[in-house]
Amino acid sequence: MSESPKKIALAYSGGLDTSVMIPWLLDHYPGCEVYAVVGDVGQDPAELEGIEEKAIASGAVHCEVADLQAAFLEEFAFPMAISGAVYEGRYLLGTSIARPIIAKAQVDYARRMGCTAVAHGCTGKGNDQVRFESTFAALAPDLEVIAPWRHWEIRSREEALEYLSSRGMSCSASLEKIYSRDENLWHISHEGGELEDPWNEPPDDVWTRTVDPRHAPDQPGSVIITFEHGVPVALDGHRLAAVDLLTGLNELGSAHGVGRIDIVENRLVGMKSRGCYETPGGTILMEALRGLEEMVLDRNTLRLRERLAHDFADLVYDGQWWTPAREAMMAAFESIASRLNGDVEIRVSKGVASTIRRRSPNSLYSESFATFGADDVYDQSHAEGFIRLFSLPSRIAALKSQALVAAPTPRGAIS
Repeated sequence: MSESPKKIALAYSGGLDTSVMIPWLLDHYPGCEVYAVVGDVGQDPAELEGIEEKAIASGAVHCEVADLQAAFLEEFAFPMAISGAVYEGRYLLGTSIARPIIAKAQVDYARRMGCTAVAHGCTGKGNDQVRFESTFAALAPDLEVIAPWRHWEIRSREEALEYLSSRGMSCSASLEKIYSRDENLWHISHEGGELEDPWNEPPDDVWTRTVDPRHAPDQPGSVIITFEHGVPVALDGHRLAAVDLLTGLNELGSAHGVGRIDIVENRLVGMKSRGCYETPGGTILMEALRGLEEMVLDRNTLRLRERLAHDFADLVYDGQWWTPAREAMMAAFESIASRLNGDVEIRVSKGVASTIRRRSPNSLYSESFATFGADDVYDQSHAEGFIRLFSLPSRIAALKSQALVAAPTPRGAIS
């Protein structure tokens, strides 16, 4: 390290780790000033109460809460939903998709405060360190990056609380914290505790956002979602801003136990981890988009979107949002979604969200074409020629095989 940074912008959550990081930075970079920035992406409001004062009490000279909720949905989560990206078949990327906007807000804050370094509270074993630092590399390569978890000797909650106590500071965190959680408008994740043994069934106290599907109401719920160019704009005919719309879907999905998964996933850093995720509103929204696609997209376009979605899920998970590859794929998704206009009704019941009705002015479905009855638009006799051409390679191969079997074996040839 060259010259010690004088001003450091810290991504601050108010939890134990980042509370310890403020005095740790002051200890290890003598004479520096720590500036704390909090990204509000829709976590529990209780986590933000008094957070500025808490940061100042820990030694920060300034703390700012950046309201990112609307931008998080409009510029990150909803575009990701259009793409259909799902990591390893089940994870709706709730933590992953929030990191690029939080890290960008940290860079913006660092610039305004005149900081020459940025610090984060990600561990050296997880994916988030890659996501944050990839954003820093793309948006602010000149800023020094400080990752205390990769350098300090603190290895437990007991040691972290002891560190604060030795400096005359306190923290509301307790030794009894069981799970590591990350929450935003799109989802909440749970890791650690009993979940670290994959043979343990998730205890009831893991889940915090959704009703147990076994105890969900017997009477199903439903909602009609209106889309314009793949973007949800209304629920049951009422136009809503992005935050209000997803909040409504979250409430419906939560009440019916929708959006729970328990997954052992492959982390980018090479190890496997087990996590439980709750994404009630996002699960409903993704199901509705797929229902609308079925009406509007032809087979080749749908298959293209599905192939791109697989790569896009990896890109988001790996923290590569601020890259030309993401821009190129997003341009393709926006083009595909330009015709995704219409309404989809979703039924939610006992943990399941299902499309039950859909309509679109751009629908390629035609009842007159699909009917088994008489019609004037499709002559069924035409199918014969289509089938003969479609199956021509198989027909040629079979004829050649038959000819070889029927041909006499030349005298002297080895059979």
